[in-house]
Amino acid sequence: MAKWFAALRTPVGGFAAALLTLVLALAVFAPILWHDNAFAIDTNAIGQGPSAAHWLGTDDLGRDILFRVLVATRLSVLLAVLATVIGVVTGLVLGTLPSLLPRPAARLVTSAVNIAVAFPGLLLVLFFSVIFGVGTHGAVFAVGFALAPAFARLAQTLSASVAGQDFVSAARISGVGRIRLLLRHILPNIGEPLVVNATIGAGACLLAFSGLSFLGIGVQAPDYDWGRLLGEGLNGIYVNPAAALAPGVAVVLAGLAFNLVGETVAGVIGVRTGLRELAPRPVTPAREDAADVRDDAVLVVENLQVAFPRPAGWTVPVRGVSFTVRAGEAIGVVGESGSGKSLTGLAVSRLVESPAVVTADKLEFAGKPVLTTPERELRGLLGTSLAMVFQDPMTSFNPTRRIGRQLAEVAEQHQGLPRAKAFERAVDRLRAVRIPAAERRARQYPHEFSGGMRQRAMIGMGLMGDPKLIIADEPTTALDVTVQRQLLRLLARTRAERNTAIILISHDIAVVSQTCERMLVMYAGRVVEDLPSAATPRHPYTRALMAATLDLETDREASLAVIPGRPPEPDRVPNGCAFADRCPSATDRCRLEDPALERVGAEHRVACWYPAPLSQPAKETVTAGGAE
Repeated sequence: MAKWFAALRTPVGGFAAALLTLVLALAVFAPILWHDNAFAIDTNAIGQGPSAAHWLGTDDLGRDILFRVLVATRLSVLLAVLATVIGVVTGLVLGTLPSLLPRPAARLVTSAVNIAVAFPGLLLVLFFSVIFGVGTHGAVFAVGFALAPAFARLAQTLSASVAGQDFVSAARISGVGRIRLLLRHILPNIGEPLVVNATIGAGACLLAFSGLSFLGIGVQAPDYDWGRLLGEGLNGIYVNPAAALAPGVAVVLAGLAFNLVGETVAGVIGVRTGLRELAPRPVTPAREDAADVRDDAVLVVENLQVAFPRPAGWTVPVRGVSFTVRAGEAIGVVGESGSGKSLTGLAVSRLVESPAVVTADKLEFAGKPVLTTPERELRGLLGTSLAMVFQDPMTSFNPTRRIGRQLAEVAEQHQGLPRAKAFERAVDRLRAVRIPAAERRARQYPHEFSGGMRQRAMIGMGLMGDPKLIIADEPTTALDVTVQRQLLRLLARTRAERNTAIILISHDIAVVSQTCERMLVMYAGRVVEDLPSAATPRHPYTRALMAATLDLETDREASLAVIPGRPPEPDRVPNGCAFADRCPSATDRCRLEDPALERVGAEHRVACWYPAPLSQPAKETVTAGGAE
């Protein structure tokens, strides 16, 4: 209920609720209060314009148009709701039948739905009107069945996405029948989007039904709805425009009410409303010992958390991360997949969107608080002083625009350069990242670049401004070693020439140790060790990663070193140290108390109750199949 009340407090939710309440109230009470006024014929006031006696004028029989519009609310809304119910039920049956029928019959139903979806909705409405006949009943079925194909396609797509899940396969193996499988396992998991689309579809049905009545094949005399009133008022629109405008405005407002309510329901069901007002419960039991903040700090992060809502509470994949990046410094962030490396980089770049919630005791970039600075003011800073190099530049570049124009857009937006000057600067930046024939390449599309060249172009886009920080999120993934070396050299040269700080996110601890001055080792959403690259690791996880790294001195006859077990899921982080179940040195204290990130040296921090002694080589930490 709290989410619904929060939705009603938003401008859209409040307006939608008020408008729908007004429409429903008129549908219930207008015929009771003003039925006689709406049918009262006054031959002395035929075809008059607005006046004190008749606010919207009268029709060709002298009946008050305002009262008729108000009374028509009930029939208009009722018929739209009935058509929506018919369309939703029919669509749901057609959409879920393929999962119940044998394969040939399922293909036949799917093909029929695909053919129906290909036709415009208005043609379907007119087609079914011919079949079911002119009048109220025929129009209800025509509009309802015209809505069914689109709803069937939606239900079919959603059902197919759920039918492939493991829990559905497990239910099939256990002998659950098809109907029970549909009712118990599939429909409950697709109900939310179906409800949202049904609510929005009611507005479309209202408009379609009014259109049929306007054309004279919907509601027939003596009954009338907004569409019929609109058709009657159109004949005298030059004498009394209000006669046509009033029912038209009523249709628009009622349709808007249904659509806005659908959007509000979607916001509540999708947990998109009011989440910024909720603070995720702290997960880290002990504060990290944050690194010293110096005057030359480019990025300062203290107790960063990223949380995602779920029905049972919050999932916190990044929990209490603290670090500082100084000007010209290269920091590597390493860890297994799912450790929170990339999400941390996105959070400090303000690229994590709702429904996620990002909180921090302190998050400053170039002296500006990232979380509290207005979007307009922060956009210029991030657009010129922070560069982001993503893992797959093919998805980061717009495939329909030329590379040069995409780079030039940065200069046009943030530096105010004219189009020609911005393109010249884009060509210059491509030359700076060693792309041959830069002017010709700038006129090519992303698919015409190789993987390594796209990565260089991404770095060139970051250099369109004057970046103080480059965040490279696994930029060498899926590239051959030669191209990897070229990219790493390019980042190093950029850092040396411009005093640019670099955060290199990677799963390859060997690459990071050779490229960066300092490493942040992340596990289960938090930093477990912050150490100089040349230092001896003290945390068991860091030592295990080092032990699993191959080099030229690795014994090829020996079994490969592995880290036993798997990292915990973000919503299932155990009490105590998250690495305890995989650690050969874990004790009961490790499983009960989560250690804070504390100093063990001048620039060395470790989150471990029993850090390894400096004298123990990292290669002895892990052996094949488990710990020694």
